[in-house]
Amino acid sequence: MKADKWKKKLSPEKYHILREKGTEAPFFGKYVMFNKEGKYMCAACGNELFPSDTKFNSLCGWPSFYEAKKGAVKLKEDDSHGMRRTEVLCKKCGSHLGHVFDDGPKPTGKRFCINSLALDFKENAKGKK
Repeated sequence: MKADKWKKKLSPEKYHILREKGTEAPFFGKYVMFNKEGKYMCAACGNELFPSDTKFNSLCGWPSFYEAKKGAVKLKEDDSHGMRRTEVLCKKCGSHLGHVFDDGPKPTGKRFCINSLALDFKENAKGKK
């Protein structure tokens, strides 16, 4: 999808994060302290990214997950801002989601640090996990 179509589809804040690789302020995102059971989806294309049972409170200020759904994201080296990090992108639409670090909990040791504005949430039907 071309930039003008993304601009029509997304709010200016979501466009900045998802398409221009922006970052939201820490501790203010909608999903930082959110604990419902369900699935986190890409806010741009609806691709399922993270099951809620992989979410944990990392105290970093952004929603954190120790594992993405298999095949849902791609990782890319990011040397911007004078740092060496690994960017997390939606594999379906290429949107910027956040970064992944090697300081997470078991079983993976990963911390997918994801912008709330990059996510939508679909709650599980009652009685389902």
